[in-house]
Amino acid sequence: MATKVLKCKIKREKGYLYYLDKKGNVSKAQMARGKKKGGSPTVVVKAGIERDSGYLYFIDKQGDVSKAQMARGKKKKKAAKKVVKKKKVVKKKKVVKKKKVVKKKKTTKKKK
Repeated sequence: MATKVLKCKIKREKGYLYYLDKKGNVSKAQMARGKKKGGSPTVVVKAGIERDSGYLYFIDKQGDVSKAQMARGKKKKKAAKKVVKKKKVVKKKKVVKKKKVVKKKKTTKKKK
């Protein structure tokens, strides 16, 4: 969860982005909308906050500066490999049909 670093009670104006700049001050800049470009930043509160590594600093809903620990370096759980059973291949036996051999009867004609 987040912990408050500095109570500023900043009143936010619509259309502006509030953030902590590199020097640790609370700044605001006009957001770009459509064809309009964003404005240059102006300092709202000179806070001079020194940042700790591994924390994310932001302006919360109450207008105060807060910090939250970043989620980094967690080991991912390995997905269990699915064991696939191989199907047995059954070879079909070829059925050989025997041809019927029909013997022709010899017909002998008796001559009279």
